[in-house]
Amino acid sequence: MVKLNINGIEVQAKEGVTVFEAAEQVGIYIPTLCHHPDLSTFGACRVCMVEANGRLVTACRAPVEDGMVVKTDTEDVNKVRLYNVELTLAYHNQDCQTCSRNGNCKLQEVARFVGVTPESMEGIRRSRVEQFIDDSNPFFHRDNTKCILCGICIRTCEEINGVSAIDFAYRGYKTAVSTVGDKPIKESRCESCGECLERCPTGALYRSKPAVPEREVESVCTYCGVGCGIYLGVRGEKVVSVRGNEENPANRGDLCVKGRFGFDFVNHPDRLKTPLMKKNGNWQEVSWEEALSFVADKINGLRKEHGSQVLGGVSSARCTNEENYLFQKLFRSMGTNNVDHCARL
Repeated sequence: MVKLNINGIEVQAKEGVTVFEAAEQVGIYIPTLCHHPDLSTFGACRVCMVEANGRLVTACRAPVEDGMVVKTDTEDVNKVRLYNVELTLAYHNQDCQTCSRNGNCKLQEVARFVGVTPESMEGIRRSRVEQFIDDSNPFFHRDNTKCILCGICIRTCEEINGVSAIDFAYRGYKTAVSTVGDKPIKESRCESCGECLERCPTGALYRSKPAVPEREVESVCTYCGVGCGIYLGVRGEKVVSVRGNEENPANRGDLCVKGRFGFDFVNHPDRLKTPLMKKNGNWQEVSWEEALSFVADKINGLRKEHGSQVLGGVSSARCTNEENYLFQKLFRSMGTNNVDHCARL
């Protein structure tokens, strides 16, 4: 542990942590645009500048030192932060009202904090190089006019998903996040997991069907047996969004393309919500108790008439390992080894 002073507050921090992390643990806010706790440090935005032992450093990359004196609110620090945010906004799309991130945008938050005003932006605004929206991906779209080149999406794709489908391309004010050969997202190596979408601090990446839920319900993804924790965003009687549960030990907030975007089936009008049994030639809704009793009676009747070897069971990959174990144990207890699994078919 090392001791340092941040804005007059004595702080104890583990050796090797950054000034940003040390300040965060005592509740001192340092603005940043390119930092994300899930990713390696980048230090590109230069908005987290602080004064450490009399010199300006980036808080997200500067390691703490014993006896270090840090000031986060000096005149020089505030000037540097303001200038950097203003330069970021100079080429940024100004249409915030229709942006999916409006009200939940890191750039808006930081701009308010450092004191950006219409007056301070006079003479700085520039027209962005014409860039089209990439709407080739069916799950999310990309708008480079709202990109701040923080690199979070690039590091997410490389460090979390291990795909590296995107990177910085071109130079100078033409710099942009792009795929190999500047192809549309759909034609790239992108796996549509949406991890970059979840971490994007602005509206540069947004869902193709954006919707704000009125509440969230904790649940578990049903697409496979991993048991990823999710929060279902509910609006009225419909599920409109899904996000990963960072507290769930199975996925720590990460999701695949099915878990994050494949929830439309829940809202389908033809979705079965109760068991159906054919009575008098027509399908009728019945209770689970009646349906399970009917199946049990049929199985017992077949065993008595033809023996256990006429029975067979096919389990599902959507069940957990424990559920599949119980399924095969059930059939073996009835005297048959005819057990298979849909993942092998």
